[in-house]
Amino acid sequence: HMQRNWIGKSVGAKIQFSIVGHNEDIEIFTTRPDTIFGATYIVLAPEHHLVDKVVVEQNRNDVNQYVYFSNKKSEIERTAIDKEKTGVFTGAYAKNPLNNKEIPIWIADYVIISYGTGSIMAVPSGDRRDFEFAKKYELPILEVVSPDGKLHGNDCCYTGSGISVNSGEYSGKTT
Repeated sequence: HMQRNWIGKSVGAKIQFSIVGHNEDIEIFTTRPDTIFGATYIVLAPEHHLVDKVVVEQNRNDVNQYVYFSNKKSEIERTAIDKEKTGVFTGAYAKNPLNNKEIPIWIADYVIISYGTGSIMAVPSGDRRDFEFAKKYELPILEVVSPDGKLHGNDCCYTGSGISVNSGEYSGKTT
């Protein structure tokens, strides 16, 4: 019964990404704050309260339709590892608080509202689901953790710990 207290409980950090052109932040939860330089897009759960606020007018129909169909799926269907990832671009951007880069805000049903904050910073070089999504939608992948400190290129997914690369002043540090 000791285990019950920490199953499903993740240790990590909450990080604020400001929304470009809005006076609001997206709060994300991550178990790997060391990979923040590799965050190349943000994903909101379809039910996230900011979806309606951030979506740009010309993307509204696509987003509304996507949200509607996501609501018909169960959480298990949505988070199944082998399921093809789907998503839609909101047209909005958020700012990475560490390097001020603007990254696109997407909606995808592999992110669920009941876990964490219902939003993630997607790090395709370090997370298998983010990697598959980035490949499908041709989103950037940036290597930020290397097993050996060498650069292996921006087309691989390494989920272990190692040495930070492409991470500004944090490059060379052990993760």
